[in-house]
Amino acid sequence: MADPVWQIRPELSAALLRYREALGAGLVVLAGLWLMALGGYVLVPLGLIVATIGAVLTLTALRRARFVQEVAAPGLVEIDERQISYLAPELGGFVSLDELMEIRLLAIKGRRMWRLKQADGLALLIPVDAQGAERLFDVFASLPGMDSAALVLALQPAAAQNANLKLVAETRVIWRKHSGPRLAS
Repeated sequence: MADPVWQIRPELSAALLRYREALGAGLVVLAGLWLMALGGYVLVPLGLIVATIGAVLTLTALRRARFVQEVAAPGLVEIDERQISYLAPELGGFVSLDELMEIRLLAIKGRRMWRLKQADGLALLIPVDAQGAERLFDVFASLPGMDSAALVLALQPAAAQNANLKLVAETRVIWRKHSGPRLAS
């Protein structure tokens, strides 16, 4: 049997797989632009609406894709019924979203972890590179007052390189629940 004429390089295949949602949303933008190009009193506004929805979906998909890390830590992250579960041999546990008070990004000896603290003081550590940890983006982004751009920025490769250079514990608050109206100072 002959070799195929063309093959996709593994790096390109991995990138296409990682950004597949953004590529699909980009097709929605193109469909909206195509509708606008057809012209008319109905198709131009409809195309504008479809293109705008596609642009918002593309932005969200790009942020979500940048949040994904290569799986290198043991354990599995699951989200079900407003509860985050981390099933692992050593650090496993559960956190209720209703009881979640604070999210921190820790770097300990070059390993980055999410620290999710509940109202009762219990905390759950989840490695950012655990299987299923990419699902946390949608959960974190839905929290009141969360800036999803800052959330993505916290996991940028430059931040990871700086964290890997330090062998001491480093912490950064990503989100904190506010229990009442804030007073202006």
